Amino acid sequence: MTAFATQHLADPVFRAQANFRALMDALSRPGTIQRLVVDEDAGDIDVDLAAIALTLIDHETSLWLSPSLADDHKVREWLAFATGAPLVDAPERAAFALVAEADPLPDHRAFGQGTQEYPDRSTTIVKACGGLTHGPRLACSGPGIKASATVAPAGLGPNFVERWAENRALFPRGVDLILCAGGAVMGMPRTLTIKRLEV
Repeated sequence: MTAFATQHLADPVFRAQANFRALMDALSRPGTIQRLVVDEDAGDIDVDLAAIALTLIDHETSLWLSPSLADDHKVREWLAFATGAPLVDAPERAAFALVAEADPLPDHRAFGQGTQEYPDRSTTIVKACGGLTHGPRLACSGPGIKASATVAPAGLGPNFVERWAENRALFPRGVDLILCAGGAVMGMPRTLTIKRLEV
């Protein structure tokens, strides 16, 4: 790696800009995998969750943590120092939710759904998963996908497709989902239609 590249990867402004672009591309082009610029010295928190938190969350952003994150005081301290985000116990009050790989994907109905007038006032769930390419195969269609895209994220649970259909039916309300693993990210906006592919 060149000295120029090393310098820019270490630059928090460059890193935030690169990751913001990756996240926007992931949500506007569902089914694609975008690369994150991660900091391997993020401490006890998953490096992908850390990169996304640093990009999207600040002191005005209400944040809910899944149990294994909420129970880790080092993770809470890091988030408080790095983002200043106020933590909330009630998921419906959260603008963002961070979910560890060790924790199951929570029920979307527990989170803020937005309103018909302000659908953007919903929760975006960020889930660390075991991988983005070796889980059950799913067919995705909707805005941002030319015809259909096949994805295979791991760790979403056996009833994910049915649960997602309920979320999709709420449109324009509903939650958006960001999946991350291995320095990469995939977006699943509420506009997405997802079907299970037969093995």
